[in-house]
Amino acid sequence: MSRPDLAADDLVVTRSGHRLLDGVAFALRPGELVGIVGPNGAGKSTLLRCLVGLVAPESGSIRIDGAPLAGLSGPERARRVGYLPQRFEPAWDVSVRDVVEIGAARAGGRADLAAAIEEGELAPILDRRWSQISGGERARALLASVIATRPPLLLADEPGASLDIGHRMALLERLRGYRADAGVAVVMHEVDLALRYCDRIVVLDRGRVALDAACRDAAIDPALDRVFGVRFHRIEIGEADGPVLALPR
Repeated sequence: MSRPDLAADDLVVTRSGHRLLDGVAFALRPGELVGIVGPNGAGKSTLLRCLVGLVAPESGSIRIDGAPLAGLSGPERARRVGYLPQRFEPAWDVSVRDVVEIGAARAGGRADLAAAIEEGELAPILDRRWSQISGGERARALLASVIATRPPLLLADEPGASLDIGHRMALLERLRGYRADAGVAVVMHEVDLALRYCDRIVVLDRGRVALDAACRDAAIDPALDRVFGVRFHRIEIGEADGPVLALPR
């Protein structure tokens, strides 16, 4: 199967009279890692849930490789789009092995479980229960369960929210590495990490796209200051490391 693009146009989602998404357009291409950032309530998670088919927009379109997302069966969606949720709490205290195998089975077809387990360095904890592993180990297990079938698109909703900075950076490194074979989008709160690890960022504000640009361009765009309500200081620390944002005292 060829690697599809994901394209959404003019998405509108309203809940209890409040417009969560207001005419949002979004595109994800193979070979790029896109960070989706914005203040609380900006619509980041709602957008991701629309893109994986968990929320149906009231208007607008979502297409994968030109085909309407709504027309794809559940297993076909799972094969084309991997989804890493913000939280995962199993009803039973399953093992790490169970989590990886169940996640891979959702997409049907063939799954390279051995490769996913090796890449996630999960072999030492495969038979441990979910309650017995750390947040970083859980994040690695969830990612392995999603990438075992090698979906050509991977969407992650704040996968590092409960992790310390070291584990968040390690997770972003893995997502950045996976973009060699797929298009990856990740919802994040940390603008500085998004600029460091992503190729492009999309900034949402009150349900609308306030900025969609390559990270180097986005880092100097005044829209960042306006959306987050702070005055960022831009500090160049070298081409290899990328730009860094620092808040004034």
